[in-house]
Amino acid sequence: MRVRVPAGGEFCMATETEIKLSLSPRAASRLARHPLLSPIEPQRVLLVNIYYDTPDRRLQRERVVVRHRRKGREWLMTVKTVSTVSAGLAQRSEWEVPGQRGEFEFSQVDDERVRSVLEAARDQLQPLFITRFWRKSWLLDTAGGGRCEVALDRGWIEAGDRREAICEVEIETLAGPLSDIFAVARALQAGLHLHPEVSSKSERAFSLLANLPLTASKAVPVSISAGTPTIAAFRLIAQACLSHLQNNEKGVCAGSEPEFVHQARVAIRRLRSAIRLWEPVLPATFVATFDPAWQQLASRLGETRNWDVFVAETLPVIASAFPGQPALDRLALGAHAACAVSRRRTQRVLQAAAYSSLLIEFSAALVDLSETKSGALGGFVPRCLRKRARRVDERAAVAVAADAAARHRLRVAFKQLRYGVEFFSPLLAGPVLVNYHQVASRLQELLGHLNDLAVAVQLTAEVLPGTEGEPIAAWLNTKIESLLPDLRHLLAEFQQQEEPWAAA
Repeated sequence: MRVRVPAGGEFCMATETEIKLSLSPRAASRLARHPLLSPIEPQRVLLVNIYYDTPDRRLQRERVVVRHRRKGREWLMTVKTVSTVSAGLAQRSEWEVPGQRGEFEFSQVDDERVRSVLEAARDQLQPLFITRFWRKSWLLDTAGGGRCEVALDRGWIEAGDRREAICEVEIETLAGPLSDIFAVARALQAGLHLHPEVSSKSERAFSLLANLPLTASKAVPVSISAGTPTIAAFRLIAQACLSHLQNNEKGVCAGSEPEFVHQARVAIRRLRSAIRLWEPVLPATFVATFDPAWQQLASRLGETRNWDVFVAETLPVIASAFPGQPALDRLALGAHAACAVSRRRTQRVLQAAAYSSLLIEFSAALVDLSETKSGALGGFVPRCLRKRARRVDERAAVAVAADAAARHRLRVAFKQLRYGVEFFSPLLAGPVLVNYHQVASRLQELLGHLNDLAVAVQLTAEVLPGTEGEPIAAWLNTKIESLLPDLRHLLAEFQQQEEPWAAA
């Protein structure tokens, strides 16, 4: 929600809440004809934005943005905080005031941390990049009784000698509940392929300016406390998982680097683990609707990840154990071909409208979750983790002497426990948590290696059916058997660890 600048010209702090969606130029040309927008006369204006920072990028590190915007003949100075974007949803503090380009007045910024950052950087601020785009906007009265702006931006980011196209839609709340802009996003998606955008224009400009290579993103910690409402904590963690997933989308779709697939898969596993951990306090319809959808996507990524591991890690080990075997060439060719096919299928899924809709639907459902009667996180954590620990103990009792399926069930239960410990780490006992994490990491690595070997048996049989692949499968099974004593030892060590939630 943006508050207009009063006549006196002082800064007016507001919370800007918007959903940002990317779309193709073809879809952009059809937007004005969408039934939701076609009855409304749009406004069109050229916006030129100059962004500033210090030579050492101090504002970027502090997650603060300063820009001058020319809108018609008027110049505005804007200060924003940078928020984590989740499925296109961004909520950030914003201060805006009339001002001339190159002039900075921060005295009315009423956030002490932000103002101190700005004042310290004032004398070193210099223009870094420009965004220049035409904005076509429509004002909507929403079904929920609120008001929002739909804006189509088309133009360019200009950073040094590099340029990147802008083609995106922003849906901003002007008045009314947050659910209204999700309703508008759903309505627009019904006729057009609009994908939630994970990066702001300024973030994309910084990457363009630095000419940074595309790298895989890992999960980041989420700030929670014992007093955080239980559902609010789930929402924060689920939104962080969505950001983790979306930060790796481009890498999955753009090439064949395995780490992007791996991190996207980890993001969904963490998200599904969070759903399972919070299931007792979540609406049954929420779990029934979204857990199967994320499971389906996880399976697609999982298949590609299995082939990636087989080709990059397992196949070289097999080759060294069976030098000169004619079957190895056929195994390698077949595995590389299957890996490429699986990757293309995964890319098509992430580029499909159904995936874009899932992100919006899930994000909207997160916002709609009620925090009433959910209690504070401090009482929820010990109960939740004790339940997961009991499940690990139950499955560990049979896993060593049983088959690969039983060990996989143990691995799933253990991951849910470990992710829970990671989610709740700000609430857990420090030294005990460190020891617990170290042993858990070794156990998870071994369970993962055993799973990779078991999957390799299956993939070998797919590429070399019949008797041709049997010697390799037998060798892989021998490797599995040789690791079971280590599994027994690590399970015993893990079960002797003091539980870090006992004192929580």
